[in-house]
Amino acid sequence: MSAAHDATGAGVVVRYWASARAAAGRPTDQVAAGTLASVLDEVRGLRRGDEGFARVLSVCSVLVDQTPVGSADHDEVVVVAGSVVELLPPFAGG
Repeated sequence: MSAAHDATGAGVVVRYWASARAAAGRPTDQVAAGTLASVLDEVRGLRRGDEGFARVLSVCSVLVDQTPVGSADHDEVVVVAGSVVELLPPFAGG
């Protein structure tokens, strides 16, 4: 878990699915709230130098609180404390 949290101690849960979970080596991480770009930067920082994780992360679809982010600018997507960011890699057959 990251030491960076807001004043309430709550952060953002980042949930990994399928090959993203395998690459992360765990089902979730907790990071500081901010923009989606900063959340993803912190997640990358937790696995600095892990090329496999970076590769999987680069192809994931992203949901914030069950809402697809799609092509929205990650610097413009605000992720508040208590939110859940889900990283879904492409799935075969569906």
